[in-house]
Amino acid sequence: MQASKQFWYGVGIGVLGIVLFSSKAIMVKLAYNYQVDTISILLLRMLFSFPFYLVIACLYRNRNNKAETNYKDYLWLMFFGFVGYYLASYFDFIGLIYIKASLERIILFLYPTIVLLLNKLFLKQPITKIQGLAISLTYLGIVIAFSNEILISGSEAFIGGFFILLSAVTYASYLAGSGWLIPKFGVVKFTAYAMLVSCVCVFVHYGLIGKLNLFGFSWQVYVLGALIAIFATVIPSFLVSASIKMISSSNFAIVAGVGPISTIILAGIFLNEVLTWWQLFGALVVIIGVLMVSLNKTTKA
Repeated sequence: MQASKQFWYGVGIGVLGIVLFSSKAIMVKLAYNYQVDTISILLLRMLFSFPFYLVIACLYRNRNNKAETNYKDYLWLMFFGFVGYYLASYFDFIGLIYIKASLERIILFLYPTIVLLLNKLFLKQPITKIQGLAISLTYLGIVIAFSNEILISGSEAFIGGFFILLSAVTYASYLAGSGWLIPKFGVVKFTAYAMLVSCVCVFVHYGLIGKLNLFGFSWQVYVLGALIAIFATVIPSFLVSASIKMISSSNFAIVAGVGPISTIILAGIFLNEVLTWWQLFGALVVIIGVLMVSLNKTTKA
């Protein structure tokens, strides 16, 4: 009975974490209504989340010391922080200028299939027939959803979709490449360190641009920046980690299917976004395909 309660508690915090992650796109779209540029809202996200990850990094700096790490491991960590959190976030925020938040989440949800393709390309890991079918299904769903959006929004949908796809590819590269490194540091410490690297990258990016005025926005922009940092970045990152630990990654793969659905609902409530029935059908096809990939992958593992 206790195990059952723990399982459903894990499902609950997993769903909460996914919904909070999904709210990021909604809040970024809301911030764009106040004439804020991409790098400024990204900077605010990192400024508000930086203290949390710094404290976590300090608290966990002596954890997992049994695993040997060297300077090359730290160089790789810096690289993955640059690719997986800085580039992926930057591309994502640019893409949200052009497309609906609900469509953004559908594309980002492709990352498990991209991980499989990268592993096949660089690590020569075979793709099973079921995985191949699932990958084909997901990209068919994207074609269905976006062919309809291009008819509605024109070239902007193509531009936005391209940048969101870049975000999914860079994040998938981070997941595919960092798997061997995470056990050396531990999940929490690795995430905190990688996020700190990402923060520094954004600070440098903003400093190089120079001409932007961080203190010239309306108060709503700063509130949204803080909300994105705390409720759509820091808190869900630990809720998801805790959920995976409690219910296993295979069960969490099912829970993750809530992501696109919750974004579509939130976008309808806060942004008045409406997807056509054709786009909803495409989204459903993507969700089914990704769940097939995730469940097949975790079952084999």
